[in-house]
Amino acid sequence: MTISDEAAVVIQDLRKSYGDTEVLKGVSLTVKKGEVVCIIGPSGSGKSTLIRCINALTPFDSGTIRVFDIDVHDPRLDKLALRRRVGMVFQQYNLFPHRTALQNVMMAPIHVLGQDRRQVEQRAFALLKKVRLSGREHAYPGEMSGGQQQRVAIARSLAMNPDVMLFDEVTAALDPETVGEVLLTIKELAAEGMTCILVTHEMGFAREVADHVYFTDRGVIVEHGPPSELFGAPRDPRTREFLGKVM
Repeated sequence: MTISDEAAVVIQDLRKSYGDTEVLKGVSLTVKKGEVVCIIGPSGSGKSTLIRCINALTPFDSGTIRVFDIDVHDPRLDKLALRRRVGMVFQQYNLFPHRTALQNVMMAPIHVLGQDRRQVEQRAFALLKKVRLSGREHAYPGEMSGGQQQRVAIARSLAMNPDVMLFDEVTAALDPETVGEVLLTIKELAAEGMTCILVTHEMGFAREVADHVYFTDRGVIVEHGPPSELFGAPRDPRTREFLGKVM
């Protein structure tokens, strides 16, 4: 895996409130092309809101976000153009239950991008093979385990050919025995050079896979650094307290 000097995502002084509750209090971070960044922290610290702002799922109050050459803060933002560049996988799989795995993966390239069905189908088969679901192409979500459904969701996001992948607590709803297969899929994507930003509570995975880890608490980035430093010798008492509870 090679990390470029080119910035893929640049966030500066990002602020977001829900009513009187300020959930992001001036967050800034930069993710380089090919880099894997993990965002960790207690529940309610603003992690999910932060990455939902990156692909304009959640509007923010002030600050700037730039994804390659796209200004997310631009009021004239073309959200489709942004979401072609930025894929997102959620905690819930959000698959269409009446569509097979193959059909779920094919829908957006055909109906949103207007791509040729035959070419999309070929790519969908290849993507399902990539996430180790060969032979399950014609299974419906209700016939699959949670881990398999989550891997379909990953393949569906990859079908749009994104430059950046966002993962929001993608293993949180899974049974323990299926967590590993989803993490392996993400690990393989990272090894291939996909720019990845993950909100995760899987500390061992973050320590192994991330190039950079951000610890957030109460809407601010408390501390960040390479995983060897953040996990091995955290400087801030809040980081030490959090890691002491979860590791």
